[in-house]
Amino acid sequence: MAIQNPAFNAWLDDFLVSYYRHRPVNATFIGVHEHDHRLPDYSEQGVDEVVSDMKDLLQRLQALPEETLTETETLDRMLAEGFLEIQLWEHDSHHFHRGNPCVYTGEAIFGVMSLFLRPFAPFSERVESAVLRLSAVPILLEQGKNNLRRAPKEWTRRAIRECSGALNFLQEGIELLMQEEGAKDSRIREAADRAEEAFIGFRQFLETELLYKTSGHYSCGEDVLSLLNRRGHFLTEEAGDIEKLAVEKIAECEGQLEAHAGDFGAANWKKALSQLSRARPNVQQYYGRYQEIWNACRHLVEKNRILTWPDFPIRYVPQPAWTRKAAPYLYFLFYRSPSPFDKIPIVDYLVTPVEMEMASEEQERLLRSTNDSVIKLNHVVHHGGPGHHVQNWHARRTTSRIGQIAAVDCATRVAMFCGGTMAEGWACYATDLLEEYGFLTPLERYAEHHARLRMAGRAVVDVRLHRGQITLDEAASFYQERIGMSRAAALSEAVKNSMFPGTALMYLVGTELIHELRRELVGETYSGSSLCDFHDRFLSYGSVPVPLIANALRKRAGMRGG
Repeated sequence: MAIQNPAFNAWLDDFLVSYYRHRPVNATFIGVHEHDHRLPDYSEQGVDEVVSDMKDLLQRLQALPEETLTETETLDRMLAEGFLEIQLWEHDSHHFHRGNPCVYTGEAIFGVMSLFLRPFAPFSERVESAVLRLSAVPILLEQGKNNLRRAPKEWTRRAIRECSGALNFLQEGIELLMQEEGAKDSRIREAADRAEEAFIGFRQFLETELLYKTSGHYSCGEDVLSLLNRRGHFLTEEAGDIEKLAVEKIAECEGQLEAHAGDFGAANWKKALSQLSRARPNVQQYYGRYQEIWNACRHLVEKNRILTWPDFPIRYVPQPAWTRKAAPYLYFLFYRSPSPFDKIPIVDYLVTPVEMEMASEEQERLLRSTNDSVIKLNHVVHHGGPGHHVQNWHARRTTSRIGQIAAVDCATRVAMFCGGTMAEGWACYATDLLEEYGFLTPLERYAEHHARLRMAGRAVVDVRLHRGQITLDEAASFYQERIGMSRAAALSEAVKNSMFPGTALMYLVGTELIHELRRELVGETYSGSSLCDFHDRFLSYGSVPVPLIANALRKRAGMRGG
């Protein structure tokens, strides 16, 4: 049977082959394993090759013969073209391998850890790949030394911290991993020793050289922020419009928080929210509590026909012992989006371990930070339930080849920038949805005003920081004073915002656009089936920018704006 639109589909095949070849760690997370033995190449020759490939792909795309593309193919064409344009900026900027040391630390350590976070192949095969990747770590980190002339100080400090996490894994984590699997292989220890030596040398370079060769490139600039919004998120709104929306949301949320703190017998919203920590499981109930709340969430969703909850099992398990000393220093997630191409039957959600043998004060500290409300709002609704987990199930099955992979969590961020408004917008919208149906307690509903305040605050910082209107320190102060973050958390959030421009605003924008689309297509009043149908159709597009899905659904409905 002839392939419909063969010219474009052959081009898209080549685009994805190039993507995986040049981003081998991303490929592992996505479930494409031809490159599991390799790390990225940031040598001058390697960078020239990827840039040449991307320019060639763009030229070929523009020269394709005219074909009548399907809806999905049209989406993939726009997304691939936008991705290449953004990547060409990145490779010529100081936000990537030329000025961000975290590129090297993240790819180096997760290149190895990614092989063991899910059992996609026999353990012995993954060890073979790990030996080769460990052997490539010294080469990658040496490329970092050669490429990094200056870097923002806080990015360097973050990379130093990631070196500590990497060394904890290389010194102890690998041994624990091999013991847990009952495996012995002297080659992995030898390769880990060489990688450890390379990380020690790279940390020394960061601490004694790069830390004192500072750069002020925290901001990407207004033109680049516009590029990211137009060609990544496919927004028609200007950055100033997004900032205005976010400022209005901040005022609205602050008003709600101040007006209703007294409902909980508190003098201010911070004291009201502190009451959330009072309801928490004991050590014996701890792990089972996650599953109990997940089950209750699923029951409510199915009973009210809010959306179709797929048969996609999730298991809340303690973080593996081999990861525990490294995880606090790294981009190590409780929940990673399951690979679209690794057919793992049950997804493990790695929760903070609270064990009987721990000292009671340590148990108390961990339980205090993981109460019933945190489990419900973060680990069930947002991540493990109707938020990310259900959305990821749909992404795995979409006909869009980019929609399948864009929002997969990789070494430092998702696989493609364009997946953000859907992945994060939907997860935040899902929390609003469960609030509508009474799944949250009164105090949890109140706490959601603060969650929305934080979401709007992040959008404000994203816009102002990258337009050069505020400094990194001013961004951190804004988080501390207006959003109520601790100084450490505020600085960490500001640093993350600076490293990944256009990323923090996608939470607010994605959520608002979904609500707007629902009002247009379903209305303020609806039957359960009409709302369920809307959600299922919306999710069926996969990890595609919300504005593009909205246009497609409006077109199907015969509405203007499609």
